[in-house]
Amino acid sequence: MSHQVRLSDDLYERIKANKREGESFSDAIERLIENRSLRDLGDVFDDEQVDEMRDAIEAADQNDVTEVSEVADRFE
Repeated sequence: MSHQVRLSDDLYERIKANKREGESFSDAIERLIENRSLRDLGDVFDDEQVDEMRDAIEAADQNDVTEVSEVADRFE
């Protein structure tokens, strides 16, 4: 089973830079956080970065709601 996740451009580039040749993003992330909880990554980001990520997630969520509403309106 796979899941879609949203990453900031900065985080995507950091993972990409640490990804080994022939390694999938899932494999790279698993290797990079092996034996670590996502809670352990709390010290990786400063408050400003966390706020930016929250804002980006909220904006993307609102955009999704708007798009779904627009599609639903077309079927009414």
